[in-house]
Amino acid sequence: MSDSMTIEEFQRLIRERYHATDSARGIPGTFLWFAEEFGELAEALAQRERGDGDQDNLEEEFADVLAWLATLANVADVDLTRAIERKYLHDGGPKGTK
Repeated sequence: MSDSMTIEEFQRLIRERYHATDSARGIPGTFLWFAEEFGELAEALAQRERGDGDQDNLEEEFADVLAWLATLANVADVDLTRAIERKYLHDGGPKGTK
């Protein structure tokens, strides 16, 4: 694997490392872990806004959220690359603002 990783490669890496445990936990338990990591990212962002954030920790929390999103997608049998392409690349992507 190169230094630059595609979403597909990352999702596969997460599947290869953790899928047995993740699938046994199921979607509800995995979503709870994802929500917890999302909360940790929110706290890291809040610390940054207050001026006492740690950039390394912020980056770790972003990575954790992405990893748990990939985990949740794996357990739900969703190909993130395909989902992103369908939503954002086909037919000019979504209209309006997000």
